[in-house]
Amino acid sequence: MAGDNTGKVALVTGAARGLGELVARRLHAAGFRVALADLDLEAATAVAYSLGEGALALRLDVREKAGFEAAAALLQERWGGADVLVNNAGQSKVAALMDISPEEFDAVVAVNLRSVFLACQVFGQAFAARGHGRIVNIASLAGQTGGTATGAHYAAAKGGVLTLTKVFARELAAQGVTVNAISPGPLDLPIVHESVPADKLAAITQTIPVRTLGDAGFIADAVVLLAGSGAGSATGACWDINGGLFMR
Repeated sequence: MAGDNTGKVALVTGAARGLGELVARRLHAAGFRVALADLDLEAATAVAYSLGEGALALRLDVREKAGFEAAAALLQERWGGADVLVNNAGQSKVAALMDISPEEFDAVVAVNLRSVFLACQVFGQAFAARGHGRIVNIASLAGQTGGTATGAHYAAAKGGVLTLTKVFARELAAQGVTVNAISPGPLDLPIVHESVPADKLAAITQTIPVRTLGDAGFIADAVVLLAGSGAGSATGACWDINGGLFMR
């Protein structure tokens, strides 16, 4: 069981839309006070306003360590500090493997991997000092299979997220801090339907053993479970939710 989350504080990156927004909403419904962090402050503010009391929007550039330090300080002042970190912010750029420039590679890795490293450093130290904390990293099936449909740089970065999850889990376990990853396959989200032609999406769906896109709400519920006090013995794990596309 997730346990009593009343009054606990969670920071979600990339929370203005998509999976991040859904995660923030589910955490808030589960009793957490939620900081919705995003580069798009206006969109994050709109979501926070819709949630009401116990929701806070803040602008955060996940590529910069100073941004995480400022966010941690703000949450300490506002709510007594964070208890949960959800690294959800991500960026993918479809590009042929041999056409990816060094600049584009660095940009995608900065958003998807560097951000996780920096966030885990900043919040991991704060959690360790308090003797408790939960970190949930959103990885991807692409990082497990080497899939390049979303770009080789994205796949490489998400593979790195899985490795960082283990590294930080091992480092922080004795201080009462857990670090886990969730690795989704293709998800049923509005942004997916908007960006992928219907015929192509139907073809993708037919490659999934369960013949359906993943339920983003289930992913969000899994985040809530791993963020709860009852998840103290789960750490260093990758939770595969991909419809059977990758089994181990």
